[in-house]
Amino acid sequence: MSKTIFEPYNLNGLQLRNRIVMAPMTRSRADNEGNAATELIAEYYRQRASAGLIITEGTFISPEAVGYINVPAIYSKEQIEGWKLTTQAVHQEGGSIFAQLWHTGAISHPDLQNGNKPLGPSTVNPYQQVFTFEGFKDTVEAQAMTIADIKRTINDFKQAALNAFEAGFDGVEIHSANGFLLQQFLHKNSNHRTDEYGGSIENRARIIFEILDELKTVIDLSKVGIRFNPSVHGIMGIEADDETIALYNYIAKRLNDYNLAYIHLTEPFTDVSKVDLAIQKVAKHFREFYKGTIITNVRYTKETANQVIASGDADLVAFGVPFIANPDLVERFKSDAALNAPDPDTFYTSGEKGYTDYPKMTEVSNSI
Repeated sequence: MSKTIFEPYNLNGLQLRNRIVMAPMTRSRADNEGNAATELIAEYYRQRASAGLIITEGTFISPEAVGYINVPAIYSKEQIEGWKLTTQAVHQEGGSIFAQLWHTGAISHPDLQNGNKPLGPSTVNPYQQVFTFEGFKDTVEAQAMTIADIKRTINDFKQAALNAFEAGFDGVEIHSANGFLLQQFLHKNSNHRTDEYGGSIENRARIIFEILDELKTVIDLSKVGIRFNPSVHGIMGIEADDETIALYNYIAKRLNDYNLAYIHLTEPFTDVSKVDLAIQKVAKHFREFYKGTIITNVRYTKETANQVIASGDADLVAFGVPFIANPDLVERFKSDAALNAPDPDTFYTSGEKGYTDYPKMTEVSNSI
């Protein structure tokens, strides 16, 4: 019998009750002065705890990492205490939850950095828009990180991981995708450095492995995942180039030397069928190189998720937007029930509307 998304999975000793993962999605509900996770955020995740694994929205590892308003962070004591509400709520429902650790790099704005330019690998403007307290604003040219900046940022990832475990998370995911800081180091068009963090494939990938090497001095890497989207092209200022496939092949092969919880791979956001430099089927491609657990993500349905699990190309499947509108997505999949339609107008707003008020199939109140 073929494997399905409903079967349990042993994630390096963490027993997941199914292979359905809630993908990390920014929801901008930490609209308080300290940007701490709140009881409302805890309720949101509690409602979705039937997922085999929840990966939180990206949580900022330091003030320098901030690129958007109202995002819960994980560098202060207040923020650690705030996240405890979420981990306790999810664990009370029998769920498992990882915190995604995030640094936006050049995709930020001086308004969010006390007037300073955002830090990035090089003096590059990604030409994006970021949401500030005064609305959307265009990005500016980043401040190229010094070696001291890089070392401090690596330590910030380590401290954020320690903070996450103090807050009760089952593990952490390093965000190295979607055009943010770590992916900015990986790609030629955003990394023009000529030192040990630029130029060759090995140098551009160096920061990834230095972060992991630092993490393993204080935590068990079997509780650490890392997210990539190797086929990003023309999104968030990142472009594929003639070394992109070789770069990610190198990373995937080398990650076999680390006993990670998983690698989380995003299929192409856009049609890259005519982009020769892009990988067309990401999970299938990297199954050849990576021997550990693979999570695959982007636009899966119940049927295509079961197909990718049965094929062996991935071990777990992450769902994003369907989890926004369907707190009981697992149960709906099991019973072939219709899915609630999401309301995009409330994806990044404040309050309960479009956040914790989507009905479950039973339409029973889920208030604590």
